[in-house]
Amino acid sequence: MSSALFDEMRRRMEHFRRSEQKVARFVLRNPEEVIHMRIVDLATEAKVSEPTVVRFCRALGCNGFQDFKLKLAQMLATGSQFAQFSMNDSDSVAEFSQSIFDSTVGTLLSVRDRLDNEALSRAINALAMANRVEFYGFGASGAVASDAQHKFFRLQISTAAYTDPHMQNMSAVTLKEGDVVVAISQTGRTRALVASVRLAREAGATVIGLCPSGTPLAEEVTLPLYIDVHEDTEIYTPMRKLAEQLREVKKSLTPLRFPEEG
Repeated sequence: MSSALFDEMRRRMEHFRRSEQKVARFVLRNPEEVIHMRIVDLATEAKVSEPTVVRFCRALGCNGFQDFKLKLAQMLATGSQFAQFSMNDSDSVAEFSQSIFDSTVGTLLSVRDRLDNEALSRAINALAMANRVEFYGFGASGAVASDAQHKFFRLQISTAAYTDPHMQNMSAVTLKEGDVVVAISQTGRTRALVASVRLAREAGATVIGLCPSGTPLAEEVTLPLYIDVHEDTEIYTPMRKLAEQLREVKKSLTPLRFPEEG
C-alpha cells in the first residue's frame, strides 16, 4: 500500500469538520502510536468525541476505526510513513527537523511511485538526442531550472536556463526540430510559461513538462511528467500569528509627541 491514506487525509483536510481536523493532525504526527490505540485513546489525545473519530474514519472510506488502523498499519509496514508532515507550536527542534526530512523523503517516494516509466523513457531519449536543451521556470521552479542547467552543463551538453518571460520567448522562437525544452512548474498554471511553451512547440521543439496533471501546462507540453504532490499550506500559519503579534505591538506603542514650536 502506498502513502495514499496520508495523501487523502491532507487532500480532505480543509473539508473536514474542525473536530475531524484535530484527529487528522494527530494521526499525521503520531501514526505509529495510533495503530496501538483504542478509539477512546485517540479521542482523548485529539480532544474530540468517539463519534468524531468514527466519522473521520468513514470519511476516508474505512468501515470504522479498526479498518482505519489496519490500513494505517499496512502503510507503515511499507515505509510510507515518511509522507507525514505537520507542525505544532510545542514541537521540539528535533521533532521539527525530523518532520522536514520525513516530508522530503515521502514526497520523493510518492513521485517515484506515480511516475509513468514509459513517458520517462521517452523524455530521456529526447534529452539524449537533443541538439540544444533549454530549461524554463519561474520563482522556486526557476531555481530548479538553474540547478538542472548546471548539472547538464557539467555533462558538456549545450544548455541554458531562463527565468524571465521575455528571455523565454526569445529562446523559444529560436528553437528548431531536435531541440528540447524542459518546462518546470509547481502549479502548472503560470500563463507566461504556458505561452513560452506554446512558442517552443510552434518552432518545432519537443517540450518536456514537469508539472501537476490536469493543468494547462500539462495539456500544452509534448511529454508531460506528472509531479502531483501535496503542498502543506499549514507551514505558513505561524505568519498569521506573527502578524497578529505585530498588530498588538503597534497598538501598544505610544505616539511620539513633539514640543510645539514657538
